[in-house]
Amino acid sequence: MQPFPGAATGSIAYALVLLLTAYCAGQGMFGKDWLAAGELEAGVRPDWWRAATALTLHLDQMHLLGNLLFGVIAGIAVARLFGPGVAWLSILGAGACANFAEMLIAPVAHRAIGASTAVFAALGLLAGFAWRERLSLRERLWYRWAPLIAGICLLTLLGAGDAHVDILGHTLGFLFGVGGGWVLAHLGVPTQRGKRLQILAGAAAAVLIGTAWLMALRASASGPS
Repeated sequence: MQPFPGAATGSIAYALVLLLTAYCAGQGMFGKDWLAAGELEAGVRPDWWRAATALTLHLDQMHLLGNLLFGVIAGIAVARLFGPGVAWLSILGAGACANFAEMLIAPVAHRAIGASTAVFAALGLLAGFAWRERLSLRERLWYRWAPLIAGICLLTLLGAGDAHVDILGHTLGFLFGVGGGWVLAHLGVPTQRGKRLQILAGAAAAVLIGTAWLMALRASASGPS
C-alpha cells in the first residue's frame, strides 16, 4: 500500500499546538490559569472539554519535549497510513475519549495532563489496523495476533513508570486507539486517497481543540462548575 503524502504536515501542526499552549500557559494569557482550566479532572460532573485540553498541557519542559518527540514520530507513522487529516483527527478523538473515560472511572481527586495519552492512542491505531488486516489472512495464529501483542508490549515498556505516570490514561489511550484502528481498517479508509477527506478531518481536529479551549477559558471565568 502506497503511503500517503504530506505525513509530516499533521505532526508539525501537533508540535505547534503543544508549543503554543505551553507558551500561553506559561505567560498566563488572558489572565487565566491555563493548567487549572484545562487539566483532566475526575469528578461527578466531568467537563467534556478537559478531555481535549488536557492533551495539550504539560508539567515542565522535559514532559513537553518527550511528548513532542514521540508524538511527532508516532503521528508521522499513522499519517503515512491514513493521511495527515484523518490520522490526527483519529489520534485526537481516541485520546480525548480515553481522557473522558478516565474522568468517569478515576478517583475524584485524580488529576492528569499531557499528550502521552494521545501518543499511546497513535500506537493503538497502528496496532488495531495491523491486527484487523492480518485477521483476514490465512496465517498462523501467532502471525495474525502479532501486531496487537507487539502493541501491548510497547504499552508495557513505555506506558508504565513512577507514581507520576498516568498509567490508566496510557492504557485507555492505547485501547481506544486499537478500536479506532480496527474501525478505520474495516471502513477501508487507507484506500480513500482524496484530499477533501484529509482537509475536512484536519479542520475538524483543529475546531475540536479550539472549541475545547474556548469552553475551558470561559468556564474558568465563571468559576467552578
